[in-house]
Amino acid sequence: MPASLTIPALLEEQAMRFGEREAVVAGASRLTHAELRREARHAARGLRALGVRRGDHVAILMGNRLEWMLAFFALQQLGATVVALNTWATPREMQYALAHSDVSCLVAVDRFRRNDYRAVLAEMRSAAGVLPHLRRTVWVAAGDDSQIATAADDEAFTWDEMLALGQDTPDGDLDAAAGELGPDDVAMLLYTSGSTAAPKGILLQHGHWIRNGFHIGERQKVTEHDRLWLAVSLFWSFGSVNAMANLFGHGGCIVLQEQFEPGEALALIERERCSILYATPNMVKALAEHPERAQRDLSSLRSGATIGTPEQVMAAMRLGAAYICNVYGLSETYGNCCVIDADEPQDVRLQSVGPPLPGVQLRICHLETGAAVAAGEVGEIRVQGPLFCAYYKDEEKTRDAFDADGFFRTGDLGQVDDQGRLYYRGRLKEMVKSGGINITPMEVEEVLMRHPAVLAAYVIGVPDAVLDEMLAAFIVARPGAVVSPAELAVFCKRELSAYKVPKLFRFVTEGELPLTTTGKLQKVRLKDLLQEGTSP
Repeated sequence: MPASLTIPALLEEQAMRFGEREAVVAGASRLTHAELRREARHAARGLRALGVRRGDHVAILMGNRLEWMLAFFALQQLGATVVALNTWATPREMQYALAHSDVSCLVAVDRFRRNDYRAVLAEMRSAAGVLPHLRRTVWVAAGDDSQIATAADDEAFTWDEMLALGQDTPDGDLDAAAGELGPDDVAMLLYTSGSTAAPKGILLQHGHWIRNGFHIGERQKVTEHDRLWLAVSLFWSFGSVNAMANLFGHGGCIVLQEQFEPGEALALIERERCSILYATPNMVKALAEHPERAQRDLSSLRSGATIGTPEQVMAAMRLGAAYICNVYGLSETYGNCCVIDADEPQDVRLQSVGPPLPGVQLRICHLETGAAVAAGEVGEIRVQGPLFCAYYKDEEKTRDAFDADGFFRTGDLGQVDDQGRLYYRGRLKEMVKSGGINITPMEVEEVLMRHPAVLAAYVIGVPDAVLDEMLAAFIVARPGAVVSPAELAVFCKRELSAYKVPKLFRFVTEGELPLTTTGKLQKVRLKDLLQEGTSP
């Protein structure tokens, strides 16, 4: 465990312990831990010259670039709060986050994917009073063909101009700013990606970022010799609060991919001999099905983190990460609060997300009374331990997020076995009550996905005059496979009680599934697909 209690102290500690080991690989750039510290302090001097001070909210908007990490560590050095902006967000969503978070400075790439962020920001600022706190912008060129002209006013700077401004900033100013910080100071402000209500701003602290990230890596058996392939976006807690804290806390190396592209990812993993895989199920699928997969040597892969059904976790293992860990958590719990140990048997790692991390208390609560239930029973997952300190500017939501005993209400369903290992069972709001009986859709989905013709299954409740709700299953069939609703119903009856067998089946393609801008399935919109093509 690092001795450091704040992120700038950790930057110093790891430079001392692992100074000559590689810390970051990003395109043609390679930095050791000592060089990372030096370059982060260089950026901190420039940002301080621009007026950034302790407590300021500064946003970062770009893909997985070296400048993202340098800006992050520079802002921690100054005691500022990093606001990680979603590169998939619409202009409306981005404007909300910038305005709500009171951002005073923005560090952004000029272009990313199809977005011209300079134009987007100019349009936002043309409306009077929309972003009253935003005073400075620092622009990073997207590539060699980008031409960022110096702005006519004094509010916009290029990355290089910002660095040049800080040449006369004394090192003592940086040390003094970092010395004022403690483990409970806020380091980051992340926004949820809710599809309906306004996103919540989640405040995360220095000490928990370090300690929880380290414990995640311990379950994965990470050491300073490990190299992480990271295409998971840094604006997500899975990237910046989980993966980054994990590898950096262990003195390992982070190999950045600016944005996910499976062919490039395969080549990068092979070339850099990455041993740690962080990937969502759709990323694993894209890697496995890419035409170049068979020609690439991924034997360096060993462990890492993923989520999903047993089949989806097994897909990551087949890719090469044989000791990958099934994980559970939210941004409010610093990415993960439960991680299965890499040394557990494979069948356990396929099913369970593991016991709580050190310092975390888990409680499974009755859905109506809130009382703790016995092992094996399904209830709401509630957590105590390393947690976010508040939802920004929302005392009521913060208060309502905790029960009377101080446990965070995750809104997720789960059960624990007699050894304290957690099994995730879906979202509480997705619970279906059919004929007065509670049914967890995830249990039915897991059974359906064991059918050889089923690639993916999603189960929801739909209104029914007799049962109140009945189960409807949306099925993505494997290419070339043919299966009927009747066959699937018979298959389910072999493993499920009769009331858990879906009454409706709808076959869909992956392209028909309603997704959020971050690629998450919007189950609430699946009912729209029932308007036609429903099979009894």
